[in-house]
Amino acid sequence: MKKFAVVLSGCGVYDGAEIHEATLTLLAIARQGATYQCFAPDIPQHHVINHLTGEEMNESRNLLVESARIARGDIKPLSEFDAEDFDALIFPGGFGAAKNLSTVAFDGPDAKVNPEVEKAVKQMVALKKPVGALCISPAVIAKILKDVEVTIGTDKGTAQAIEAMGATHVETSHGDVVFDEGKMVFTTPCYMLDATITDIDDGATNVVAEMLKVMGK
Repeated sequence: MKKFAVVLSGCGVYDGAEIHEATLTLLAIARQGATYQCFAPDIPQHHVINHLTGEEMNESRNLLVESARIARGDIKPLSEFDAEDFDALIFPGGFGAAKNLSTVAFDGPDAKVNPEVEKAVKQMVALKKPVGALCISPAVIAKILKDVEVTIGTDKGTAQAIEAMGATHVETSHGDVVFDEGKMVFTTPCYMLDATITDIDDGATNVVAEMLKVMGK
């Protein structure tokens, strides 16, 4: 049975992991006969957003603690991730990927990436194991790997930032998966497009299916 490591970035689209993308990724993995373990860096969030008003709140939250809400408490610090123990690594989207796992939301092409995230991705690539990314997460992968083909859908500004990082962007629609064979990277746009929850289900299902295909499920 193939085992996925799922990296979360908090809880909630505006300051953490996008909950639909995270949950539907877990469901896609389980439905297709694989297992998963959730991880998150044990660090403070960049900031906390009131998801009702969109305004910043005067409080501090921890990424691992918030991500544990989605994982129902079954989550490990990303510092404990070892690529030898997993067959695949996948990143749901949400602003947490661009604010907490990296600084893509603020610095664009000049973004910095959390060292634990960078190490995990590079370990998997070195072992020729698949890496998946949904929504805005492909921009984080592009920053780490540079010469890689990814998609975030059709958003011009983000696509330009990805190209400025040295990566190649491919325009896609709902449920499409871009596969970079050399790097074993799989990406799909999800909520980077104007999407419904069923579109997200398609994206998560398809990206997991394509990853399992190359693993020889």
